[in-house]
Amino acid sequence: MSPVIGVLALQGDVAEHIRAVASLGESVREVRTPEELDSVDALILPGGESTTIARLATTFLLADPIRERIANNMPCFGSCAGMILLADRILDGEADQETFGGMDITVRRNAFGRQVDSFETQVAVEGIAGEKVHAVFIRAPWIEAIGPKVEVLATVSDGPAEGRIVAASQGALMVCSFHPELTTDTRLHELFVRRVKGQS
Repeated sequence: MSPVIGVLALQGDVAEHIRAVASLGESVREVRTPEELDSVDALILPGGESTTIARLATTFLLADPIRERIANNMPCFGSCAGMILLADRILDGEADQETFGGMDITVRRNAFGRQVDSFETQVAVEGIAGEKVHAVFIRAPWIEAIGPKVEVLATVSDGPAEGRIVAASQGALMVCSFHPELTTDTRLHELFVRRVKGQS
């Protein structure tokens, strides 16, 4: 039986992620309640506003259930704000900012927006063959530090952000700084689906 992919549908690029997963022929649904979370095998945390998503998750009684599912190895894919939400540590966040955690990474919030502005470039992603992925960075974070179990999947290869980590994975979790949902390239979503099916 094929896994059901959920998209956390509180704020952000929800429709774009749903469209990308559906285009692959996979079962996908919005998640706004603990009951809907229970009905999915994996979860995408979309780009948007990380503090808003975290606060709404608490309001909708989803924050702790998501943390519990992550602790029990539910596959998750976080893009941009979603990467912040899966990080154990945040730099330049708000004083009371909370995350779901799970990945042993230190993320600098709005790193690209404050330092080198929003931009687009091509990045090579581990596990994705062929031409590089077109990466759209919008006030994006980057990963400043990783723990020993984290695998780097992509870094920026040119410009003022050269060498910065922009995609990584740890166990069932995968993150990227950019917005694959805003392009027609679904290979990152395909990579996540393959990982989900490998877990099930």
